[in-house]
Amino acid sequence: MSLLRLYTRVLELLGKEARLGWILAGANLLLAGAQFAEPVLFGRIVDVLSGNASAGSRASSSAWPLLAAWAAFGLFTILSGAAVALHADQLAHRQRQAVLTNYFEHIMQLPLTFHTGTHSGRLMKVMLNATDSLWRLWLGFFREHFAAMLSLVVLLPLALYINWRLAILLFALCVVFTVLTTLVVRKTYGMQSEVEAYYSDLSARASDALGNVALVQSFVRIDAEVQGLRFVADKLLAVQMPVLSWWALVTVITRASTTITVLAIFAVGIALHQQGLTTVGEIVMFVSFATMLIQKLEQVVGFINNVFMEAPRLQEFFNVLDAVPTVRDRLDAIDPGRLSGLVEFNDVSFSYDGKRPAVEDLSFTALPGQTIALVGPTGAGKSTAIALLHRAFDPQSGFIRIDGMDVRGITLTALRRNIGVVFQEALLFDRSIADNLRVGRPDATEDDMRLAAARAQALEFIERSELQFETNVGERGRMLSGGERQRLSIARALLKDPPILILDEATSALDAVTEAKVNAALDEVMRGRTTFVIAHRLSTIRNATRILMFDHGRVIENGTFDELVAQGGRFAELAKAQFMVQENARTDIDARDTDNAAVKI
Repeated sequence: MSLLRLYTRVLELLGKEARLGWILAGANLLLAGAQFAEPVLFGRIVDVLSGNASAGSRASSSAWPLLAAWAAFGLFTILSGAAVALHADQLAHRQRQAVLTNYFEHIMQLPLTFHTGTHSGRLMKVMLNATDSLWRLWLGFFREHFAAMLSLVVLLPLALYINWRLAILLFALCVVFTVLTTLVVRKTYGMQSEVEAYYSDLSARASDALGNVALVQSFVRIDAEVQGLRFVADKLLAVQMPVLSWWALVTVITRASTTITVLAIFAVGIALHQQGLTTVGEIVMFVSFATMLIQKLEQVVGFINNVFMEAPRLQEFFNVLDAVPTVRDRLDAIDPGRLSGLVEFNDVSFSYDGKRPAVEDLSFTALPGQTIALVGPTGAGKSTAIALLHRAFDPQSGFIRIDGMDVRGITLTALRRNIGVVFQEALLFDRSIADNLRVGRPDATEDDMRLAAARAQALEFIERSELQFETNVGERGRMLSGGERQRLSIARALLKDPPILILDEATSALDAVTEAKVNAALDEVMRGRTTFVIAHRLSTIRNATRILMFDHGRVIENGTFDELVAQGGRFAELAKAQFMVQENARTDIDARDTDNAAVKI
């Protein structure tokens, strides 16, 4: 994306503030014109006082009216400039917060596949850095940069009108500046993009280490992580320094050019004055023009430098902002209210890469209140099938219905309001227990939360805490044990009270005692709901209404636990292997107990 197109998009993000932006742009135009009254009046006053006013000049023989006009223009410029700066500040601050909120909403709506491949630290860095960049660019544009650019547009024609011979020198300075700036921008644009990439790596690496600080400390990785971060920082500096050197060169050459231009104006002006082609006032006027031009060019250089430096992070920002959610509400999507939980998969197929199907020709029906278990090896398609149910993706063929309605015809909000999920890893915010419980039901009272926590076997540990429901659980729930986190997530699902429930390996990482408590809570939460259980431990699905055995995206067996064992197929082999492990473990324990008894005797 070119710098011009990039900056156009920056201005487009003004949104509803665009009207105020246009008003500020008009005020900048007036300021640009008013600023030139000072050097023009200064020159006329010099001519009046020196008695060398040109024959075509309408200046009064008295300098007082000119001085009064100068004071009036100066007062207007000061007051107008202050008003523009104030409103530009307010506009930039308001719109920064608006864009930040919109960006956050956008990335939260992007599919899980996007978040799986993008580090959260990088997304946070893009959000914060880019909105700060937008704020700086908006503020600079309306406070000084736009006025500076308009001043150049006004100055050069005005200079030509007053004295075209001296105006040529000002044109020459602008040409040198334009050529030099274009050259440096082209030379360093790629380098600055590389710098920003290192900044992103730095942010992602630091966030990754902080998020796994327990791992870093336990494996004595502190020095290694610090060295890794320092290595990235050194590479960043190695790329950044040449960019800074080029822009320092621009500053040096620009200032040298302006100094030469002022000297040239004096030299040419003296020669023209000797020939009667200009007055002393016009020479003074053009020296003031040159001084003003220097100031405006430095502002324009600063503007271009700012856009250039911010461009890579803004490019990252727009890349994320342009990412289109693959799953969206259809124009005719409806909110059907609370569903009863009749789920139908009809010849559903889906592939992540378009080559190998994740699920293929999947068909089954779950009646309200039934428990459907999905088993099979890793990568068999179990999680994909459930992801299609709550529209993390949409099937490429076939359809999924709930209560006879295609899920694509239901709004995402309504669909997901009717589905509760208990994940393998209890996902908790760094907030209070109450805030985490109210995720699915913001209006829940403390009595509602207490009832849900009791049913989920969680009330006991909540009441042990002094703050009870106001206790903060820490980042990712680290202030709680694994079993406590899982029971809290079950209480959250109970409080939401959805007609459809998904249990994704909800007890796989728990010890036997904790698992027994969690299973009791799960029995409570599953009652009266259509439940889908993804399980590797077959003991947890012994009483499932139906079990679907997945392999390579297809259901190869289905039935009750006893029916599948009786068939002697893949499920029976899996069940036999798991139960044999448990049987062998019990045999070893019995043997050890016998040996210990013999020793005692």
